[in-house]
Amino acid sequence: MLPGTVQPAAPSAASAGPADAAPVIYQSLGPNEAAFVERLVEVMCPADEFTPGGVACGLAVYIDRQLAGAFGRGERLYQRGPWRPGAPADGYQLPLTPERFFKLGLAATDEFCRQQHGRAFAALSSPEADALLQAVASGRAAHPAVALHTWFDELVYPLFEQACFADPIHGGNRDKVFWKMIGYPGLPAVNGLNIVRYRGKPFPGARAPQSMEDFG
Repeated sequence: MLPGTVQPAAPSAASAGPADAAPVIYQSLGPNEAAFVERLVEVMCPADEFTPGGVACGLAVYIDRQLAGAFGRGERLYQRGPWRPGAPADGYQLPLTPERFFKLGLAATDEFCRQQHGRAFAALSSPEADALLQAVASGRAAHPAVALHTWFDELVYPLFEQACFADPIHGGNRDKVFWKMIGYPGLPAVNGLNIVRYRGKPFPGARAPQSMEDFG
C-alpha cells in the first residue's frame, strides 16, 4: 500500500441515499483502498436526475463484499498452475486471486496517478479522475508490474457493472435505484407470467421491483 492514509470520503448531502445513516464497514478494503474505490464509483456513477452518486448507490460496498467473499478468494478458479501466458480468449490466467489482483492494480494505478498529478487518485477532481480512468482503460497508462488496462477491463469494470444491477441484497443497487431507472421488475422467478402478459408493453410494477430482500 502506498504511503499516506486517506480516509474514505463521506457521500455529500446531494448524493446521499435513504440508507446512508449507518456507517460503512468494509470487509476487504483498507482506508486508502476504500478512498480510491469510493472516488472511482463516484466518477463512474456521478449523481444526476436519475440516481444518487455511486457511493450512495452502494457500489463501493458491493465491490468490497465481492472481494471479501468467494469470488475474491478465487474459489471457482483453478489456482494450481503451471502459469503460462494465455490468449485473451482464455480468460483469467493469473496466479493471483481476484482480490489480490484488484488490490495490486489499485496500488499501481494510484502510483501512476501520483507520478502524473502529485497526489492520490482519491484527491483528484472529477475531470482529472475521469481522464485517468480513460487512460487506464485504453492502455495509455502503463505500470511495470501490472497490466492496468487488463485490470480495469476484466476486473474493475465488470464489478462496477454488477454493482449497478445485481440484487440489492449484495450491497449495490441500493433502494433498487438502477432497476427502477430501467424498468426492471426484479426477480425473474416471480415475474414469469408478467413477461408473457406485458411483452412489448409498459409493466405497471416496474416502479416497485422486488428483490431477494423482499422475500426474506
